[in-house]
Amino acid sequence: MIERLGSGLCAGVILLLLLAWPAHAQTTAEPATVAMKAEAVAADTWFVQGESAIGTPGNQNFISNAGFVITPAGVLVVDALGSPALAERLLALIRAHTSAPLRYVVVTHCHADHIYGLQALKAAGARIIAHTACREYLASDTARLRLQASRTELFPWIDQNTQLTGADQWLGEGGDAADLVLTLGARRFRVRHAGPAHTAEDLIVFDEQTHVLFAGDIVFRGRIPFVGQADSGRWIQALDLVLKLEPRLVVPGHGPVSTDPARDLKLTRDYLVFLREVMGQAARDMEPFDEAYARIDWSRFADVPLFAAANRMNAYNTYLLMEHEAR
Repeated sequence: MIERLGSGLCAGVILLLLLAWPAHAQTTAEPATVAMKAEAVAADTWFVQGESAIGTPGNQNFISNAGFVITPAGVLVVDALGSPALAERLLALIRAHTSAPLRYVVVTHCHADHIYGLQALKAAGARIIAHTACREYLASDTARLRLQASRTELFPWIDQNTQLTGADQWLGEGGDAADLVLTLGARRFRVRHAGPAHTAEDLIVFDEQTHVLFAGDIVFRGRIPFVGQADSGRWIQALDLVLKLEPRLVVPGHGPVSTDPARDLKLTRDYLVFLREVMGQAARDMEPFDEAYARIDWSRFADVPLFAAANRMNAYNTYLLMEHEAR
C-alpha cells in the first residue's frame, strides 16, 4: 500500500523511462564471486556492506551498501548495488531468509554503484521508486557515457547486458515535496527527499517501527565522502535533518552501520564544513586553486580511507562551488 502525505496529490500516471531494462534481457554474464554477507541490524532488517574502495573488476564494483527489510506482506529493498551480478547475490541472501515477494526497491540516488543492479531486482518483481531528478540524470549523456565507460573499466561485471533502469514511480512530480509512506503489513516506511545534497535526488528511508534510517550517500562512514558536484551547504543541512529524525540506527551508503548517529555523522559533516571554510576563503581571496590546495593543512583527514583518491577532486569542486556562491 502506498500513501502520500503533505500536499495530498495523487501519484499520477506511472512513467517508465525509455531506457528501462527489457524483461527478456539477460541479467548478468556470470555470478558474482566477491564475498557478501547480510548483517542483521534490527528486527527483520539486514544490510550488506561494500568495500571502502574505488570500483574495479577485482572487487566487482561492490563498493556500496544496500539493505532489506522483511515483512509478512513482502520485502523492501534499499538500493541495488553496482552490478546485476551483485544484485542477484543480494537476492540470494534475501531468499535465504524469506520466500516473501519483493515489493519495493527505493533508490536513494542514481550513482552507478547504487543502481547498476536494478535490472535484476526489477526482473524479480520489485517496484522501483526514485526521485524525479534521478529520471533526468538517467536520460542524460553523463549517465550514458558513464555506463559506456563502465562496460570497459568494470568488465565483465558491467557489460552490454547492463542497462540503465528507470523507476516505476517518481517522487517529486510537479514539484510535490510530500513524503511517501510505503505500508507493508504493520510496517510503515517514510521515504523523504533530502536533496539536493550529495545529489539532487537524495532520498532517505525511515522505518517507523524500528527507527532505522537508510541514509544513502548523505552519510559516509570509514572513508572520505565523494563530493562530486554536490551542494555541500545543503548536504550539511541534510545531515542535520537526519539527526532531527532521531534514528536509533543509521545505515549509510558506505561503511558500517551507525549506532551513535550524532557521533558517527561527525566525520562527514566536519569534512564538508572544513572544505567549505578553506576553499571558500581561497575563492574569496582569488587565490589560485593549486596554490591554495598546497598551502592547506589536510592532516586532520589524511589518514581516512580514500583521502588520496578523492580529496583533491572534492576540494576543486568545492572551490568552484564557493566561487559561484560568492558571486
